[in-house]
Amino acid sequence: MEGMKYSTVTEIAGPLMIVEGVENVGYGEIVEITTPEGKPRLGQVLEAAEGKAVIQVFEGTRGLDTNVTSVVFTGKAMEIGVSPDMLGRVFDGMARPIDGAPEPIPDDVRNVNGYPINPSAREYPRDPIQTGISTIDGMNTLVRGQKLPIFSGAGLPHNELAAQIARQAAVRGQEEFAVIFAAMGITSEEANFFMRDFEETGAIERSILFLNLADDPVIERLITPKVALTTAEYLAFDRGMHVLVILTDMTNYAEALREISAAREEVPGRRGYPGYMYTDLAQIYERAGRIEGKEGSITQIPILTMPDDDITHPIPDLTGYITEGQIVLSRELHNKGIYPPIAVLPSLSRLMAEGIGKGRTREDHHQLSNQLYAAYAEGCDLRDLVAVVGEEALTERDRKYLQFADEFEDKFVRQGRDENRTFEDTFNIGWELLSILPKGELKKIDEKYIEMYYRGENGKGNT
Repeated sequence: MEGMKYSTVTEIAGPLMIVEGVENVGYGEIVEITTPEGKPRLGQVLEAAEGKAVIQVFEGTRGLDTNVTSVVFTGKAMEIGVSPDMLGRVFDGMARPIDGAPEPIPDDVRNVNGYPINPSAREYPRDPIQTGISTIDGMNTLVRGQKLPIFSGAGLPHNELAAQIARQAAVRGQEEFAVIFAAMGITSEEANFFMRDFEETGAIERSILFLNLADDPVIERLITPKVALTTAEYLAFDRGMHVLVILTDMTNYAEALREISAAREEVPGRRGYPGYMYTDLAQIYERAGRIEGKEGSITQIPILTMPDDDITHPIPDLTGYITEGQIVLSRELHNKGIYPPIAVLPSLSRLMAEGIGKGRTREDHHQLSNQLYAAYAEGCDLRDLVAVVGEEALTERDRKYLQFADEFEDKFVRQGRDENRTFEDTFNIGWELLSILPKGELKKIDEKYIEMYYRGENGKGNT
């Protein structure tokens, strides 16, 4: 790399290095760090003031000596080579191959920081993605170009759910579809699970994996989602593909952000996280979308584990402000042995209404979803009442709603880890469940749909 070389490293603190006496250094510039006996390491300028630069070292600062370390400023931001040949491959968090195959020949070289989509050029997301998961497809439909996070907790099966969505996700028609899976701070066991699952199911053929492990440098965690999204932008807007980007775990990303902030001795915000975390997360999430005149799209599913299952924690809280809804995993359902343990009531897809209906999913989808939600909510309220007054105090109507809530969890929410349901499958299960209730209770559905799909008779539940 060409550039000005400096041997004026004055301080090394955690993953950061301070170089003094520098000139014409820019924020985000990539540097090459060398020592007489060590192999070169890469870093990035975090802060540039007059005569001083703060550098974050990607491979960590372990073993570096201020007396014999030199730094070359390249004058460039971090870039990666992108190519369609990346499909079917596994890379580390810095886009270096780790699957034993040679590095793909790049079709183009891109700045990983990307560029924000001009709001006036954005196209409204309208076409659904079928994930094969009833609670998502039926109740919280994912739309192409949307960012829909999954809020999970420690010990919940978000990894299994992420892998299932990755291998099952599909769009209508013959359009090209790809999945980019970016994992941050995961264990070697989790990495092996994802690689094995993708390879055994054949999903790897249309996927690209970027894996940053827990024992990899913390700084690399901040680069991994940018690398993944840069690749997604190339495939979507240059190659016309529809790309689903799954980012897990954004909590590990935020923890890395907090660690770097502490090393820089910045004034902390809520719970020690930097005050700019909202902006930083928005720079990642807002790279999803569709652009007018472009065939492709980028859809995001960020996954985060809520510390102590606290949905008001800064990470899920800020994520909820930026994204268009959330899928919430329930520890209560998980403890009942239900997979996937998706809690329907607190989950929401804000773009669902525009992405479903006739010509997209089915004309009764929206009303069916509303009726299922209302009936399940009433059944859950009655469970709380039973805990106080006992089931003997309930009316026959109340018992029907209790039965509905139980069967909704057992038949609609619960499904196998390899069970890939179509939209039609999901709707049929929904109507079968509504047939438990008397016809007169279906107040959110037009009579014409009831005549077409309702299978019960006066609440007897005949099918």
